[in-house]
Amino acid sequence: MQNQSSTNSEQSKQSIYSLFKQSLSSDNQQDLTQGSIGKAAFLLSVPMVLEMIMESVFAITDIFFVSALGPEAISVVGLTEAVITLLYAVAIGLGMAVTATVARRVGEKNITGANQVAAQTIWIGLGVALAVGIPGSIYAVEILRLMGATQDVAIMGQGYTAIMLGGCVSILFLFLFNAIFRGAGDAKIAMKSLWLASGINIVLDPILIFGWGPFPEMGLTGAAVATTIGRSVGVLYQLYHLFSVSGKIQLFIHKLRLDLAVVAGILRVSVGGVLQFLIATASWVFLVRIVSHFGSDAVAGYTIAIRIVMFTMLPAWGLSNAAATLVGQNLGAKQAARAEVSVWAITKYNLAFMLTVAFAFYFFSASIISLFSDNTQVIEYGTQCLEFVAYGYGFYAVGMTLVQAFNGAGDTMTPTVINFVCYWLLQIPLAYWLAISLEVGPAGVFAAIPLASLFIAILAFVVFRTGRWKTKQV
Repeated sequence: MQNQSSTNSEQSKQSIYSLFKQSLSSDNQQDLTQGSIGKAAFLLSVPMVLEMIMESVFAITDIFFVSALGPEAISVVGLTEAVITLLYAVAIGLGMAVTATVARRVGEKNITGANQVAAQTIWIGLGVALAVGIPGSIYAVEILRLMGATQDVAIMGQGYTAIMLGGCVSILFLFLFNAIFRGAGDAKIAMKSLWLASGINIVLDPILIFGWGPFPEMGLTGAAVATTIGRSVGVLYQLYHLFSVSGKIQLFIHKLRLDLAVVAGILRVSVGGVLQFLIATASWVFLVRIVSHFGSDAVAGYTIAIRIVMFTMLPAWGLSNAAATLVGQNLGAKQAARAEVSVWAITKYNLAFMLTVAFAFYFFSASIISLFSDNTQVIEYGTQCLEFVAYGYGFYAVGMTLVQAFNGAGDTMTPTVINFVCYWLLQIPLAYWLAISLEVGPAGVFAAIPLASLFIAILAFVVFRTGRWKTKQV
């Protein structure tokens, strides 16, 4: 009996290892609308989670090296990041539309239609990049001052902010092209492109910041240069695969002519997605603006804590992305019931992961923050932030998965309404009231974060159970 149990355990390990290898294999062309839901979820989520793990490693490594330059440098990164999150909102919102549309076309076995969406995504990315990059690079000092930086800090961070905003084309295309690959179920390419981009950034960060070897010491500006180079190389890798004849999605130079009808269709679906993420990320801009009222140490502690939060949040986001693809392809294949079961399976995995992280945050937050700063005030603020955020991690897991399910169905307006109610009508007023009116300080801002995640989870669950998302046409 014992030998039989041991044999079954060994076979199970081999089966998981085999699936893991298959999920990363170049030959993996799994039909996500057929067969075991658990297997489909595993094959799709592994590369998506690994993709986001590397992005989270990049975020934490970046702030680790910048922290050696002092609280002012950290605050520049935090204030710039708050502005760039608005660009992320546009990129992610557009990406949701691209993923949903590509997934629906692939589920319908209409690969030509999926290729058309991919081609027009390039024009959309270029348009947004020009609109953001040019003014962003010119008015870097004014942007930092608007975000609450002192004149000295704004001048010090001018180079960093100008390069980060001026090089936003790499951010946009990295998001949008990966959205194409995810929609096609080709998550391994999305994973590899982000690993390449983040890996180059991690190597270049200390070299350019501190001037190792023959390279000049660029300080904070070096961090921006390293990030932009890394992301640009990742985009070139994506383009290589988009124009490859072996991929599921194939682009050709002669078919890149602007098609306004297709562009309009993508933009129509993306309106809700862009608004959805603009509402969410703009709330973080307001939060960091409230925190900046209490000085650079508070902003530095908040920035470090949020980077650590993203370190754990991004893998969970990867799992949620798997839910979006599964929903899109299965609705395209007219299998709504399978789409719903897939969402609940992903939700269960995400909840287990996030609760484990919450436990670690709650008991080891001070030790984690102290790895990035020896400033007592910075550690105190960062520890407070991590502990408060930990209370909402279980709700984050449920909320983000269900929201991504709506997005995968092309129903981007439902999450927009949920975000507006929970962030703008609840989180921001509550954070201001607690921090400023009641004079609680930054802790008031931190306390508002898990409460917003609780209400997002509740509203998303109630709406998801109605099943209206199943009838959305894309």
